[in-house]
Amino acid sequence: MREVAIIGIGQTPVDEHWDKSLRELAGEAILKALQDAQREEVDALYVGNMMSGILTQQENLGALIADWAGLRYIEAVKVEAACSSGAAAVRQALMAVSSGLIDSAIAVGVEKMTDEKGTEITAALATAADADYETAHGVTFVGLNALIMQRYMYEYGWKHADFAPFSINSHLNAMTNPNARLHEIISEKDYASAKMISYPINLLDASPIGDGAAAVLIVPKDSLKPNHKPMITIAGSAAASDTVAVHDRKDPLWLKAAEISSRKAYQQAGVTPQDIDFFELHDAFSIMAVLSLEACGFADRGQGPRLGLDGIISRSGKLPIATLGGLKARGHPVGATGVYQIVESVLQLRGEAAENQLSKAQIAMTQNIGGSGSNIITHIIKREDR
Repeated sequence: MREVAIIGIGQTPVDEHWDKSLRELAGEAILKALQDAQREEVDALYVGNMMSGILTQQENLGALIADWAGLRYIEAVKVEAACSSGAAAVRQALMAVSSGLIDSAIAVGVEKMTDEKGTEITAALATAADADYETAHGVTFVGLNALIMQRYMYEYGWKHADFAPFSINSHLNAMTNPNARLHEIISEKDYASAKMISYPINLLDASPIGDGAAAVLIVPKDSLKPNHKPMITIAGSAAASDTVAVHDRKDPLWLKAAEISSRKAYQQAGVTPQDIDFFELHDAFSIMAVLSLEACGFADRGQGPRLGLDGIISRSGKLPIATLGGLKARGHPVGATGVYQIVESVLQLRGEAAENQLSKAQIAMTQNIGGSGSNIITHIIKREDR
């Protein structure tokens, strides 16, 4: 297998893009990635998307977007893995290039969500749950996470206020990210008084939806010539799955797929959790951020909230997370989220994150979660100076 590098990135702001279609958003991100890489052509396109068939009545996204982006005739397919569709598309592009069958590939994640009513979005998101044994009984996606959070608080004795640092950190980091949807500082008081959605999850525990697209261009590492720019390589990539229904798991408070995929990615990259400089995790809900930190070895079981309370997750902390706002404040255009995480990691590793720049960042980790933990994909990305 060939080692691979990311040589081009592109993204659109996460927002309510009333004037742009799904294909236009994806095309904009792709063209930015091509421009960043100073290339005009690629061999393949992998499109990460979850809900286009439901929300825009459009499938066949591979050919649609390849044509729109001026890449007609190349191999092009859609990749769907619920909320982890973006990272799944990146992994498909990585495997295609590393296998030697493809010499260059773009992965683009895109979702167009804000044109529809809230009830329709809720129903579309619920398709990531078990249709027969969860959604058929009226449980929403938010409701499932609320049940998990209730149980976590009961088992380990945490209060709702103990989760506030995660949302506060994400909002603070998003303030200086021009592509983030929410540019609002929040306080502990704001968090405590936010509107309840499904107890104990309130409005500030949950990430906002949005329209957006992000893209990365992947090539073999050995095809790049030495120059003054840092080389950004994908050193580890692993995926794992679990039951779709939360009640079918042996332990609903442990993300087994996160444990497995992170362990495999660590092994591939030759690193440990202590080597990770920052972590772009999947904070769709504050409880998911906590469970990810524990399953990936950054916190002991039941002690995830401590990382927020002790300031470890801040940009100046030992393990910064959501460095440009995360899902909570950058926004969560579902099928695009996993690619946004990787684009943001590349910006940090290149030293191009502007006011959000971390010092001496060399190794990044991203994790994209589908469903309530049924599909989890972990990537470890390194900077190599040349």
